[in-house]
Amino acid sequence: MKRKIISIEETKCTGCGQCIPDCPEGALQLIDGKARLVSDLFCDGLGACIGTCPEGAISVIEREGVPYDEKIVMATIVRQGTPVIRAHLEHLAGHGQTELYNQAIEYLKENTIAVPDHNGPVCSPQPSQGGHSPFAACPGSAARSIPRNTTAPRRQPKERSESELRQWPVQLTLQNTGAQYFDNADLLIAADCVPFAYAGFHQEFLRGRIVIIFCPKLDPDIESYIAKMAEIFSRHTIKSITIVHMEVPCCNGVRYVVEKALERAKKKIPVTDTTVLINGGLAP
Repeated sequence: MKRKIISIEETKCTGCGQCIPDCPEGALQLIDGKARLVSDLFCDGLGACIGTCPEGAISVIEREGVPYDEKIVMATIVRQGTPVIRAHLEHLAGHGQTELYNQAIEYLKENTIAVPDHNGPVCSPQPSQGGHSPFAACPGSAARSIPRNTTAPRRQPKERSESELRQWPVQLTLQNTGAQYFDNADLLIAADCVPFAYAGFHQEFLRGRIVIIFCPKLDPDIESYIAKMAEIFSRHTIKSITIVHMEVPCCNGVRYVVEKALERAKKKIPVTDTTVLINGGLAP
C-alpha cells in the first residue's frame, strides 16, 4: 500500500542520534554510524523525528510500504516503560491521529496496563466521507469553528488604530539580511497565522520591533531560513528576540529555527516566547 513514511538522506546524516529518542515506536536505529529506518511497520509517517535532525536529513515521502500496525507498535512501546507510553500517546494525540490513539488506549486496557496521565486529543473526531479521519498529519490543519458573537452591533472606534509596522518586507524569504533596520533592533519573529488570531498583535507585540514572519510547516526550505536568520544575527547587533507562535505543534518550529540560527551565528540574544491559542487568547 502507498502511504506516508520517513526518508533519510544518507549523505546528510551525521549519525548524531538526536532523532532516535523522538521515535518511541522503534522505527529508527543507528547502524554503521547512520540513522536507518529499520521497519516500515513501525513508522507512522508523522515525522516527529524531523524537528530534532540538525542536518535536515529526514523528510516524509509517500511510497509503497508495509501498513503501520498500532497494536504491534504498542507491544514494543510498553516494554520501554511509562514515560515512553505517555510520549507515544501524546505524539498520536498531538498529530490528530484519533483512530490510532484509540487503538493504543484499547491495547493498554486489553493488557491491563495503566493508562498514564497525558495530554489527550485536542479535537473530537468527526467522521468524514468514506469513513476516513478528517485530520491531516498535523492538528494545525484540523478544521474547527470558533464561536463569536456576530449579533452585537459592530463597534465604531473613536480613532482608527495606527499600524505599528516599521519596515517592509516582512516575510523571511524576501528579507535583505543587510537591511539597516536590523541595526540595534528588537526583533519580533512570528508565525504567519499569529496576526490573524491575536487581536492585539500590533499594540502588544509589533510596536517598537522589527518583524520577521514565516511558516515552519508550509515554507519549503527551513534550512535556508536558519542560514538566513543566522546571517542577520551575525551582521547586526540584535538587542532582543520576541517569538510568537500558534499553539499547534508544528508551530514550535519557529523556536527551533531561531535556536539553530543563534547556534550557527554563535550569538547569545535574550529570547522570550509567547504562544497564541487558536481561539485568540494567550497561553498561560
